[in-house]
Amino acid sequence: MPPHPDAIADCVLNAFHALPAKFKPRTLADGRREWVPTSTGDLLMLGAGREDALTASHHDSPTKSNDSIPKLTCAALATGMKCLPQNKLGQAKGNVLHDWHAEVLAIRAFNRFLLDECADLARKGFKETDTGVWVRWRRRQKDNEQSVSSHNKDVQQPPFELHDDVSIHMYCSEAPCGDASMELTMAEQEDSTPWPTDAQSPAINGDLLGRGHFDQLGIVRRKPARPDAPLTLSKSCSDKLAMTQCTSLLSALTSQLVWPGNVYLDTVVLPVSQCVRTAVERAFGPLGRMEATTDPDAATRKRWGEGGYAFKPFNVTTTAREFDYSKRSSPAADPVPSNLSALSTPHSQENLINGVLQGRKQFDPRGASCASRREMWKAVADVTAAADPDRSDATRTSTYDEMKMSTMMGARERVKSDVRELSLKGWVRNVGDGEWRLEDD
Repeated sequence: MPPHPDAIADCVLNAFHALPAKFKPRTLADGRREWVPTSTGDLLMLGAGREDALTASHHDSPTKSNDSIPKLTCAALATGMKCLPQNKLGQAKGNVLHDWHAEVLAIRAFNRFLLDECADLARKGFKETDTGVWVRWRRRQKDNEQSVSSHNKDVQQPPFELHDDVSIHMYCSEAPCGDASMELTMAEQEDSTPWPTDAQSPAINGDLLGRGHFDQLGIVRRKPARPDAPLTLSKSCSDKLAMTQCTSLLSALTSQLVWPGNVYLDTVVLPVSQCVRTAVERAFGPLGRMEATTDPDAATRKRWGEGGYAFKPFNVTTTAREFDYSKRSSPAADPVPSNLSALSTPHSQENLINGVLQGRKQFDPRGASCASRREMWKAVADVTAAADPDRSDATRTSTYDEMKMSTMMGARERVKSDVRELSLKGWVRNVGDGEWRLEDD
């Protein structure tokens, strides 16, 4: 039985409430309160035999469990609402997050959670009967798994996988920016006429649109910002979530260690006030802009399946639960956006400003988040050395871009390419932070 949307929201919101005050938006001297979006990835385990381990290791849902009601755990939580301008990517060198909107940061935190779980298991050494609470050594010869010929080097064979009885759910306090929130954005405008363009407008140049041009729906958009803000090529949260329906929630780095086959979102829960059904069906549904991905040709379907990939749409449902620090929950008439982001997993907690640890300058390597490219790559290299020493892909001598273009990334990169061609047309890659090596630190 799937969890009730209210139970998912309660799990998330109670996990946030349990955080220290420094992770939460502030009340300002003039009485106004800061607001921030929140988003999380909840993991749900149906295996009753491991519920004691869950209780010991992770945040429990306040909802009481019995044999028919599964127990929820908040595995990754994040708040945030900003991203890095494209003209600063070259300075990041893997130390600065490109995008810390809550949904994206929660997914990065979830990937870090999985890496930490793999590290715990790898430290014990390989024994197929050993398992962690969430991950286990991969059973490489499943009866229902299509055999992959040994000469196909483009197909990833990672050493770990999630337990079969894990499902993943996300609560978002705001509608994801981009296509899923366009109707809400229109409704907030005094005049919903599309914003005017000039000769430098992205609409004129054929680049990604941001928040405006409300007449264009179902398209890929960049992160919204003020019209005078520096350009970013970070895609909207709607677009990135839509892509995960095909690539799984795994990042390129984590996919080197974890089989993607069952690491897909089952449910996205939105407050009733933030869910326009036509918008979410257009942004994510199999009859919306993703329709062309639902039935790829046989060769494409086989190619995706060999790597553990498929189109697996999540269910969007609603709850009456609202986040205490949302814009709508503020007691002041003019709440102030918070520049503080928070990241929390059972293994890590961080405060972030401008994509780095609070208190550090933006491009200081010591400010790198545990979910940054550099720290994630370090974690993958360490786990790989312990779990599969014969593999050389996570080397410290290649650049980040070279690692992303390695043969082990081939299956995932082809899925992304197919989705961009079939459904998410106009997707522009956000490049510029890849010419660095782990040995540079």
